[in-house]
Amino acid sequence: MRFKLKALFCAAVASAIYAYRRRSKSQRTSAQAEPLAVTLPPLHTSTQPGVVSVTITSDDKRLASAAPVQWNRSGAASPGGTIVLNPTTTFQEIVGFGAAFTDAACYNFNRLSEEARAKLFYELFHPSQTGLNLCRTCIGSSDYSTHAYSYADDPADHDLKNFSIAHDLKYIVPMVKEAMQQNPEMFIFSSPWSPPAWMKSNRSLLGGNMQRRWMPHYAQYLLKFVQAYKQAGVPVSALTVQNEVDTDQDGNMPQCSWPQEYEVDFVRYHLGPLLEKSGEKTQIWMIDHNFNLWGRALATLEEWDLKKYCRAIAWHGYVGDPAKASLVHDAHPDVDAYWTEGGPGFDDPNYGKDWAMWGQSFTRYLRNWCRGLTGWNLALDESGKPNIGPFNCGGLVTINSTTNEISYSGQFWALSQFSKFIRRGARRFQSLGECKDLTHVAFKNPDGSNVVVLTNSGTAKTISLELDSWQAKVDLEPNSLTTLVWH
Repeated sequence: MRFKLKALFCAAVASAIYAYRRRSKSQRTSAQAEPLAVTLPPLHTSTQPGVVSVTITSDDKRLASAAPVQWNRSGAASPGGTIVLNPTTTFQEIVGFGAAFTDAACYNFNRLSEEARAKLFYELFHPSQTGLNLCRTCIGSSDYSTHAYSYADDPADHDLKNFSIAHDLKYIVPMVKEAMQQNPEMFIFSSPWSPPAWMKSNRSLLGGNMQRRWMPHYAQYLLKFVQAYKQAGVPVSALTVQNEVDTDQDGNMPQCSWPQEYEVDFVRYHLGPLLEKSGEKTQIWMIDHNFNLWGRALATLEEWDLKKYCRAIAWHGYVGDPAKASLVHDAHPDVDAYWTEGGPGFDDPNYGKDWAMWGQSFTRYLRNWCRGLTGWNLALDESGKPNIGPFNCGGLVTINSTTNEISYSGQFWALSQFSKFIRRGARRFQSLGECKDLTHVAFKNPDGSNVVVLTNSGTAKTISLELDSWQAKVDLEPNSLTTLVWH
């Protein structure tokens, strides 16, 4: 009997793989529909799942505990709809959640008293709190900086003898290290907005494009950055080649355009081999731009010898459909995906209460293979400053420039409903069901706990969760995120 069951199991897996290969990609691109994965036979367990803890953010609650929910034998469906959970069908493993230590964010953090900053960093980074652990730094200045700068501004210093991260040592590196004390599992990735001006066609940090002749020097520049940060106590786990490769922002801010063939050649002929030769384990992520560049991502990954060095595609959510990330994953399942930028506007009247919008967006990114979510500036002031660019971004939190009072964005509350409960190494598993104004995504943590995040952008409703032969009825408040956890 044991051998017969084993044979049936193997046949089920083989059948699922065959079905996956035959199914057309056009059937697997919607934001809510699951990309097809290998499905193991259902458990059909008679063991009742544990009590479900409930945490809610809504119009009158912020990360508030609610009455727990019990599992019962399956009964009548709820009027709000049914979500079917299938932990035997799994997808990507999660790395984490976070936002960016821009020059502007660290400038604002540095203005706080040590006591106020310690309290805020505990709330933001400690694993028992929001638990942010996947954060970004800028290689040189971005638009959210006090001024434009690089680490090698001398146009005569082609050998980078005077390379220096002295600017970052004033308050950027100290802020990152302080956050790392709160959360030692911090994963830092770093992105350049512009190479040094002398490597570009317009000889300016603002706009322009990279020149091929300086690619070997620029690879050395990025290696020196990784080594300098490591020496300063901040290991850089990944680099993106360029923030938003497909624009120079009309020369209004530090930025640089990289044609596809430039980015590909830079990685496969210069940066990749140099990092490999140096022994640095820093990953290379490419594109670092909007979902509408999915075609460029596909073409990039088809290039000869490129995937030897490219570990991931980094996506922004300003333009395009997150489902396109699934198209890229389906074609190149050995290349990871991350969502690496997006944030609120400081002048948006819904700045502090648009958690449902962000909850829906985060769910779409996660359901389309992103292994992590990293928002834009961790902190800005009430006017979105410091800012040397043209945009009106707000911070994950706002630090008032006069009073140092701290306020929280809707994005912060939405991100917290994920990051506080989903641990590094969690595996997303299948959740199915179409419910009006509701998005959902499910995970199993390394400790065996299960997490489901429900975003209800509509009116109050009651929905049913179905897990094998068990059912749980969940009440959802209007305009809310609800996180459910059970063992």
